[in-house]
Amino acid sequence: MLTQERYRLITEAVEKNQAVTVEQLVNEIGASAATIRRDLTALDELGKVKRIRGGAAAVEQEFLTSEDDVDTKYEKNVAEKKAIAEYAASTIQNDDFIYIDAGTTTEFLIDYIDISVSAVFVTNGIVHAKKLISKGFKTYMAGGLIRAKTEAVVGSEAVESIKKFNFTKSFIGANGIHPFHGFTTVDTDEAMLKKEAVNHSYVSYVLADHTKFGKVTAVTFAPLEKACIVTDGIVKDKYKELTLIKEVHVE
Repeated sequence: MLTQERYRLITEAVEKNQAVTVEQLVNEIGASAATIRRDLTALDELGKVKRIRGGAAAVEQEFLTSEDDVDTKYEKNVAEKKAIAEYAASTIQNDDFIYIDAGTTTEFLIDYIDISVSAVFVTNGIVHAKKLISKGFKTYMAGGLIRAKTEAVVGSEAVESIKKFNFTKSFIGANGIHPFHGFTTVDTDEAMLKKEAVNHSYVSYVLADHTKFGKVTAVTFAPLEKACIVTDGIVKDKYKELTLIKEVHVE
């Protein structure tokens, strides 16, 4: 096969899937792994794909290395976050044992929980815990280090404190959602806790507005198939092929 033909097939595969591995390209194109790696390097230099460890990703994705503080986050996409939070709250039932992750969208979720619901809650969000107890809910707080930027309890102690629990549902925040990299967050300590909560939940929901799609941050805490996504955006088919997605309407 001619080089230009391989280039065309590779770029088409990346555009379709947003990210592909060398192994996938070897199987699809029939060239050797060494040849595919050279092609990916060349295409990266041409700006056609983004070379990543083990494969390539579409250049449209955005890699983030930092995040805003809580006050800044509160000012962004408020209507979208509230619509997502309202739907998520409607899924909570009597006798649920719920984990609520720290974050602005998950905090809005608490505002919409019916006070008549006899659910029990665990959270690592300082403000979240105060809101839950103010509404009269039985609430447990994860123990550990407080991360000032997100007002979240994080770290190994927090992970150990929730390992004994088995949640019916968890509601998790994310900084990025990507078909290849999965759900990502900026901080390693926060990622550890998110991962543990997802692994100890019967059903997990990631609450994320449309701006989180196609973005990748430092640490992956779960693949897309591990959680349902609640979002306000019109989601591309490549995401729907990997997990369940609820698209909510924003007034």
